[in-house]
Amino acid sequence: MFPSTIGAINQLVPDEKRKIFSRLIPPELFHRFSLKPDLTDSEGNDLLYLNSRAGSTDAEIALYHQRGFPDPIFYGHIQDTINSQVHILLYVFNDPGSTRYDVDCMPDGTPTKFGIFQRNIEAEIAAMNAGLAPGQIRRGFRITESAIKAFESLIDSMGINLYFAEPLYYHNAITFERFGFGYQKGKKLMERIQQGLCPGGDLLPRLDGSTLFRQPQAAKSIRLRSWAIHDGILGEPFNDVTVYKQIGKNEGVRTYLDCGW
Repeated sequence: MFPSTIGAINQLVPDEKRKIFSRLIPPELFHRFSLKPDLTDSEGNDLLYLNSRAGSTDAEIALYHQRGFPDPIFYGHIQDTINSQVHILLYVFNDPGSTRYDVDCMPDGTPTKFGIFQRNIEAEIAAMNAGLAPGQIRRGFRITESAIKAFESLIDSMGINLYFAEPLYYHNAITFERFGFGYQKGKKLMERIQQGLCPGGDLLPRLDGSTLFRQPQAAKSIRLRSWAIHDGILGEPFNDVTVYKQIGKNEGVRTYLDCGW
C-alpha cells in the first residue's frame, strides 16, 4: 500500500523515499538539463539532496544541475498537516544560467531569510530592476503548472485530494489564485490590498516615490505591488495567508483587477 502521509514516506528505506520524492521534480527539468533518471552526474556524484528523517513529518528536497553549484534548480519543503493533508511550505525554482541577486543574504553573508528578517536593499533594487519579484535570487523557469501537476500526481497516489500552501509574498498568492487555489486564511487581506490600491484607496498615497519600491506605477503591476508591500506600505508584514486546492477543482478566486505582471 502506498504511504498516505509524509511521515509514513519518511519511515521507508532511503531508496524508496528517494524514488517517491523524486516524483515532485517537473519533467521539464530532466529535459532541460539532461538529467539522468538516477539524478547523478557523469562521475556518479549525487545531484539530489533529500532531508526526510524517520520520525519527522516534513521533507526537504533540493535538486542541483551540477555538483558544487550554490543554488538548486528546484527546492521544495513540504509537511503533513494535523489533519493528514499536505502543506507546501516553500517551492523555489532557479535558472542557473541567469544572474544571481543576493537578496537572501547581507553583504557580510548573514542570511536574510529572503528579506523577511533583514533586507539587502542594494540587491533587492537590482533584482527588481531586472524584472524579478521579492524573494527571487534568480529568474525562474515558468513551469508552475507542470510543478503543480507533478505535486498533485504524488499526493493523489497518497490518497490525498486537498492540500495547502503558504505564500510568502503577495505575488505568490496571486499566482496560486491563477492556478485555482482558494483562501483558507488571508482573503480579507488580499481584498483590502486591492481596495487600497484602487482610485481613492488608502494605499495609493503611500506609492509616493519615497523609496524606489514605492513608485506610483506599482498600483497596476502585481510584481511591483509585491515589492511595495514587501517595503512596508501595509504598515504590517504580509503574513498569515494560507491557500488551499482540491485536485481537479478551480476555486475561481480573484482578488485583483486590471493588473499586469
